[in-house]
Amino acid sequence: MKAVTLREIKQELNTLSTQEIQELCLRLSRFKKENKELLTYLLFESHNESGYIESVKGYIDDEFELINRDSYFYIRKSMRKILRNIKKYIRYSQNKETEVELLLYFCQKLKDFTPNIDRSVQLQNMYNRQLQLSKKIISKLHEDLQYDYNLMLEGL
Repeated sequence: MKAVTLREIKQELNTLSTQEIQELCLRLSRFKKENKELLTYLLFESHNESGYIESVKGYIDDEFELINRDSYFYIRKSMRKILRNIKKYIRYSQNKETEVELLLYFCQKLKDFTPNIDRSVQLQNMYNRQLQLSKKIISKLHEDLQYDYNLMLEGL
């Protein structure tokens, strides 16, 4: 089965009633966890972006506590998992300030992590890539926000 274009889906949704759209959303949320998470964000958390950021930071803190520190292999694996989930949460928000704040928080946690990431080239590269991505996004923000986030960036 070939998927139709987004334009065609939008036109079809315009012809449906509110009840039918609600049923489609509920049915869609049953198939994938990401669909359900996105609907949760849109319905409950999108109106309070700062609360959303704090909840994601709490998730990051919890995951950093659970990291197996026996070898750098397990540390890298856990860091990639955390970063993958952070990127997913950023996609839900689609807000550049949220993206910068979460990436800088991840970099701060990675920098403060023990054992030190300087012993692993892969972890250093991950850290540097996220810093570069943050710089790139910061350059597109409003000047006042750029100043605030650049101060945070210099701390890293």
